[in-house]
Amino acid sequence: MNRIVPHLWYDKEAREAAEFYVSIFPDSMITGGAVLEDTPSGTAETVTVSLTGQDFMLLSAGPYFQFNPSISLRVDCSKADEVDTLWGRLSDGGSILMELDTYPFSARYGWCADKYGLSWQIMQVEGEIKQKITPTLLFVGEQYGRAEEAISFYSEVFKDSKPGDITRYGEGLEFDKPGTVMYASFSLEGMDFAAMDSGYAHEFQFNEAISFIVNCDTQEEIDYYWDRLSFVPEAEQCGWLKDKFGVSWQIVPASMDEMMKTGDSEKIRRVTEAFLKMKKFDIALLEKAFEG
Repeated sequence: MNRIVPHLWYDKEAREAAEFYVSIFPDSMITGGAVLEDTPSGTAETVTVSLTGQDFMLLSAGPYFQFNPSISLRVDCSKADEVDTLWGRLSDGGSILMELDTYPFSARYGWCADKYGLSWQIMQVEGEIKQKITPTLLFVGEQYGRAEEAISFYSEVFKDSKPGDITRYGEGLEFDKPGTVMYASFSLEGMDFAAMDSGYAHEFQFNEAISFIVNCDTQEEIDYYWDRLSFVPEAEQCGWLKDKFGVSWQIVPASMDEMMKTGDSEKIRRVTEAFLKMKKFDIALLEKAFEG
């Protein structure tokens, strides 16, 4: 799997949603999954997918978190008809945040939430498209004005990072302060991200519905990311943490994916039982549980 993998939390619809997304995006497939018994959510299911070559993990684990526009997925398209096709599929049964139209930044653009509540920005762009789907962070409320700070922080934490373009708000706007980030791009561990500030009175914040898995090869890597990213002690559980901006991350062994793909229900049960007792993951203990 990729070094960083977006993780999407559903109530019961992870597999249904995975099949839906795979049907929409070309060159996409379901790559794995596992059923986890006796979790705090009861029986949970993970599904891994590759969408246009990018890895995502979906989880059915109860109605505890809901998607909102604080983190959306931007889809870059080279042609207007591709935008229209994706818009038709993704907006069907969902809701509209920005109407499909022509904007100063794109000849064809729209922002919607799909029937599961997941936010998508679908956009016609010029030039080469290197990454089809880009996670986009929207800094609002108490986090408003911190987009540039967050980019700098993440770029320090992740050793393979690259800054991108940045556009700032100018004078004379009702809600957005001059100098805050209208749009910025950056790259972490080979994955492109985007960030924006918005001073409007939004009724949402970052939450655990969307988190980012960081796959680590060694315990030293797990310790490194855990120590630098974790900011809210009470949010630490089962490899999950929350950073100082409220964004959730999962710091996990890269080998965990293979453990869960084994298909051996007894091994999966032992690993699940072991990691449910942990905050920060201990690779040696997880591997011991896997081997029995």
